[in-house]
Amino acid sequence: MSDSTARETIQYQDQDGKQQSHLLTLPMEAAQADREPHSYERWLISKLLRMAGSPPVRFQLWNGEFVEPERVQAEFTIRLNDHKALLSLVTNPNLAFGDLFSSGRLQVDGDLAELMATLYRHVHNARQRWPRWLEALWRNHAPRSTGESEAKENIHHHYDLGNEFYQLWLDNAEMQYTCAYYESPDITLEQAQLAKLEHVCRKLRLKPGMTVAEAGCGWGGLGRYMAREYGVKVHAYNISKEQLAYARAEAKRQNLDHLVEYIEDDYRNIAGRYDAFVSIGMLEHVGKENFPAMSELIRRVLKPNGLALLHSIGRNRPMLMNAWIEKRIFPGAYPPSISEFMSICENGEFSVLDVENLRLHYAQTLTHWMERFQDHRQQVIDMYDEHFARAWEMYLAGSTAAFRAGSLQLFQVVFTHGANNDLPQNRRDLYESPAAPEAR
Repeated sequence: MSDSTARETIQYQDQDGKQQSHLLTLPMEAAQADREPHSYERWLISKLLRMAGSPPVRFQLWNGEFVEPERVQAEFTIRLNDHKALLSLVTNPNLAFGDLFSSGRLQVDGDLAELMATLYRHVHNARQRWPRWLEALWRNHAPRSTGESEAKENIHHHYDLGNEFYQLWLDNAEMQYTCAYYESPDITLEQAQLAKLEHVCRKLRLKPGMTVAEAGCGWGGLGRYMAREYGVKVHAYNISKEQLAYARAEAKRQNLDHLVEYIEDDYRNIAGRYDAFVSIGMLEHVGKENFPAMSELIRRVLKPNGLALLHSIGRNRPMLMNAWIEKRIFPGAYPPSISEFMSICENGEFSVLDVENLRLHYAQTLTHWMERFQDHRQQVIDMYDEHFARAWEMYLAGSTAAFRAGSLQLFQVVFTHGANNDLPQNRRDLYESPAAPEAR
């Protein structure tokens, strides 16, 4: 090794959990601050772009200099404001990109969601050519535990940020923080969220006097809708104090508290027997190691002729959640693949009746959320700070991109006990009239 170079060893775990290392030889200037970019760093960026599948992205370095992509015209510019940001990005882009964007050390010229979708598509096609050490270095970490005690902390981290924050950008109909249902592309967020609630109720074929168990009720909108529109009795379970306070106040205000009971408890403690079981947007937080217990719970509480519906973000194949989202935004999150999803039905000996993928509906939902978030951005900064606002921009844009690029899915699955023969012959009744409220 010459006097002009230094060595940096990157430690990581391989796919078998064994500790490994990879040696990078860096110029000595890489350890110096307030300097011009070194030729090695320009090469490193070019190498990073090639490993990412040569997307139409150029980098602007901290001195204003550009590194252009090879053989394509740049559509986006990523600006790095210091040389250490480059080293962080190269070492672990899955985690560092979000952290650097949140801190303002990495900035983007161009639509952030479109940039992320472009990167997702190119990386997906390129990663099969990566060396094993790079795949291991850049892989996402395993999610945190979702045991009963850990689940409370995970939920508190995300959902107890304050109801005022979520009211700034969610729909003002029922505060739905899950995928809406856009029967037509030009309906409002409020109409699409109410259409989603109606779509779910129709799939469960609710009738007055039925009983429903809901696992993870959010701000309680589905429970209130089921009670108000279908006259059913609902037991809704949640462990977020902020959400429960809102849900109970709204049920009382709408004179529905005699039909809807919001229970502060873990879903694992649901008791009783019900005509329907529903969970919207909670399975992502359950953890696949708890899927057998979830299956047993549904089998125990669902009446012989009852219907169950699970609505969850998912994958086309098993994959870990993006490291930055799991660490900074959604601790413990794991979107199941469709095969992992189906294991819940298999373990409980359930018959699957209907599987629907609402992936593009979620992309449109997130686009509406981002528009409202940007409209209230200054209020978010006043409530928290600039770093928080940028982190949530990254989260919303990255999620939008993942659904557009197909790396995330949204599954709605309806199932029942295997011996249940009290079933409709077709699904015509689901679509006899529009679900969106303005068209009924």
